[in-house]
Amino acid sequence: MPIPAQQLVEALNWRYATKKFDSPKKISPGDWDALEQSLVLSPSSIGLQPWKFFVVTDQAVKNQLVAASYHQKQAAECSHFVVFSVRRDLDAAHVDRHISRMVEIRGVTAESLDKFRTMTMRNLETARAAGTLDTWQTHQIYIALGQFMASAAVLGIDTCPMEGIEPEKYDEILGLSGTDYATVVACAAGYRLGDDKYAATKKVRFKADDVVVRI
Repeated sequence: MPIPAQQLVEALNWRYATKKFDSPKKISPGDWDALEQSLVLSPSSIGLQPWKFFVVTDQAVKNQLVAASYHQKQAAECSHFVVFSVRRDLDAAHVDRHISRMVEIRGVTAESLDKFRTMTMRNLETARAAGTLDTWQTHQIYIALGQFMASAAVLGIDTCPMEGIEPEKYDEILGLSGTDYATVVACAAGYRLGDDKYAATKKVRFKADDVVVRI
């Protein structure tokens, strides 16, 4: 269902990279389910969904992640901490898994998707030969991150995207080392603390005419 245009703009103006979270205040199960669906429903190139999202609510694990985040406390103080990981070296097994899901959801046959599979594998192999496969897939993560933050803003939930992390240490803490997945970026979600001075700081953005080219 669409929302009023002004409501969207207001939500995006309201959001900011929250520095201080109100630790005792937790995201409700219903709101979290919606945010989780915003991750699941994120678009990706060829629909391959080359990711896994690790939702961390265990306080002990969140505390460990602070040390791997250059001691940024948002990881520990937020309600839910999401780690966005990429599926490395995407292969035929992943493509076939996606096709199986298409068969299940759309009620088509695997044979009817042969051309799609051939095209997909050709694109993956071209990127692999060029040494850009993992880079291509990693770019998809940021689509999911953006959708997650925008969805949270519409729900009145604060977020803070975090690239200032040590991915290899994250992988160790989350048990990803030696697997097909690797940490790319993280995002804290919860509710701002009343004394976070950045909440009242005006956004500084270039004017629309400086960044939007209308043709």
